[in-house]
Amino acid sequence: MALMSKPSAIIFIWCIIALIGSSTAIVPKPVPYSVPFNRTVFPSDFLFGAGSAAYQSEGAARAYGKGLSIWDTYTKNHPGKIADASTGDVADDFYHRYKEDIHLMKKIGLDSFRFSIAWSRVLPRGKVSRGVNTMGVQFYNDLINELLSKGIVPFVTLFHWDTPQVLEDEYGGLRGPEFVNDFKDYADFCFKTFGDRVKHWVTFNEPISVSMNGYTIGTFAPGRCSKYIGTCETGNSGTEPYVVAHRFLIAHATAAQLYRQKYQGYQKGKIGITLASHWIEPKFNTEADQKAALRILDFMFGWFIHPLTYGDYPPTMRPIVGHRLPNFTQSESSLVKGSMDFLGLNYYTTQYAEVVENVNKVNLSYTGDWHAILSTSRNGVAVGTPTALNWLFICPKGIESLLLYIKKNYSNPEIYITENGVADLRNDSIPVQEAIKDAVRIRYHDAHLRYLAKSIRQGVNVKGYYLWSFLDDFEWDAGYTVRFGITYIDFKDGLKRYLKYSAYWLKRFLLK
Repeated sequence: MALMSKPSAIIFIWCIIALIGSSTAIVPKPVPYSVPFNRTVFPSDFLFGAGSAAYQSEGAARAYGKGLSIWDTYTKNHPGKIADASTGDVADDFYHRYKEDIHLMKKIGLDSFRFSIAWSRVLPRGKVSRGVNTMGVQFYNDLINELLSKGIVPFVTLFHWDTPQVLEDEYGGLRGPEFVNDFKDYADFCFKTFGDRVKHWVTFNEPISVSMNGYTIGTFAPGRCSKYIGTCETGNSGTEPYVVAHRFLIAHATAAQLYRQKYQGYQKGKIGITLASHWIEPKFNTEADQKAALRILDFMFGWFIHPLTYGDYPPTMRPIVGHRLPNFTQSESSLVKGSMDFLGLNYYTTQYAEVVENVNKVNLSYTGDWHAILSTSRNGVAVGTPTALNWLFICPKGIESLLLYIKKNYSNPEIYITENGVADLRNDSIPVQEAIKDAVRIRYHDAHLRYLAKSIRQGVNVKGYYLWSFLDDFEWDAGYTVRFGITYIDFKDGLKRYLKYSAYWLKRFLLK
């Protein structure tokens, strides 16, 4: 997760070795334990899982026939953009250790595992016509089969930010109209190859993170922005984010149409897209800040969900962005509208919006178009409990507010919370047995699940919840400086796995 570069009482854990019994996990000594509620509060068919992404966890980045992605090259060519100058070349070595990790998932009791397919691992040169990497296909076949053999539902994302580098070189990747058909062909290959076993497909993860961080401020691959915004070699922060977002929407809808027409009838799966948003509160109780909060929600979330629901961008955007905001043709509007069977939603935090009165009309950018600024405190008081990341404050009520907002404004779609989590600061000087005591993470998930359950009681159509993340991993521009996982990875000692206290809490929570 990286959309942006009032917790419950402390819950203690009683870690019972017999409940986990894994040779790959170090079990903490027993301490007092209390679980206020459990999965029985949720619908019986509700999925509880954890997530990952290919570049963040797989490793084997230049092995077994895999082609390069833009993140493979970005981390090599722009080391100053990554906090610790690290890469995903090895990451968690999930490529070689997936059986060990699935064993841990089973021991914890996860219903489902969310992962992404690396486009360049199955199609090293970006296109089906240029050849398929059979070793890459075999890896994902083996991964899916291993999950199913353990009773774990695969929840698969087709694109988690890793455009094949060859397509970036040929036509600018997401900036080029050719991307739509190349993604369609890639998706078609995946549906045909894996769709007999995969019943939950996500086309794109967090298009806003790519559009904003990759093409507005230049901190993500491919690192494009205007010179007046950041340290980028090239780019246009006022136009490219909108082009890329438009491409995401058309490519998603094209792939969804293909799936529905060609595969859904007999494979019996569903297809959706994962969007990310903070919840936004007005900084001050003024009409201007109230409008600013709604405007940022439109630019952050409505930018994508509005076309998917109504066939066009939010009406607040066109007067501000003007000709820089692409138009949907009538056929495109019909294609995009209603093109998701479910919405994947990534929520992490809440922030304040404050209106900007004097707007810069010369140095245009997507974030400048908000005519507002985000902040994490008001009158010297933080919006929530601070964490290791300066943008992520623990604000569990925000997930309820965002879900009710979606229910009210966007036809109450079927929703999976595809990411929700909190990071620890990596500190290798702390002994592993201390580092795995992640009480903050337990409080975070407990509180969010309480508000999630409350949202469901109010009629929000939520079908699943995926913690971010299953493993500590490569966290994009933060590198390995923070840890989101419920499984500790010892990066200094052979990538050994240790279940954190949060994993044991989750185990108890999932017991029926």
